[in-house]
Amino acid sequence: MAATAAADAVEEKTLVEIVEASSGELDVGRYVSFVRDPSCGAIATFEGTTRDTFEGRRVVELRYEAYVPMALRQLRQICAAARSRWAVERLAVAHRLGRVAVAEASVFVAASSVHRAEALAACEFLIDEVKASVPIWKKEVYENGEIWKENREFLDRRGPPRGDAGGAEEKKKRGCCAHKVRVDDESPPPQH
Repeated sequence: MAATAAADAVEEKTLVEIVEASSGELDVGRYVSFVRDPSCGAIATFEGTTRDTFEGRRVVELRYEAYVPMALRQLRQICAAARSRWAVERLAVAHRLGRVAVAEASVFVAASSVHRAEALAACEFLIDEVKASVPIWKKEVYENGEIWKENREFLDRRGPPRGDAGGAEEKKKRGCCAHKVRVDDESPPPQH
């Protein structure tokens, strides 16, 4: 009985959401308010937004799809792992699905704790794990084409492709984002 009560108390201090396209933008203020707690002196957040360019190509929007039941289960597991590693009080993780315009938020994570070190570490862990292990897929839409993207965190965890002796040094040579995807330079123009 005590274990069930403890689990319920932790569940009340964790907010996990997959926000459907029809629901609109992420309510960042709501997530920050959720993690705010009088016992905490720190709230750390990360807001991932759609940028307007990638490797010189103009980005029009991002499109996200997910296997929602599995994504929610994985997000809860990530939050449980963060709680087991750091003394955090409250956590919030939200990810949008559907179209996300330039400058809009697609993902938001927040953690509160007594001191900043725990909140910052948990926040970084949460976003890295979301990108590495949650079944949410991103398509980047350009003026002249579109492509499904793999996150660096997913690729790093998977390791280099077979026969790739370059590894980490090769990634450094290609810059911060070049190793995220394999893009054909000859993208077909969009169909209207």
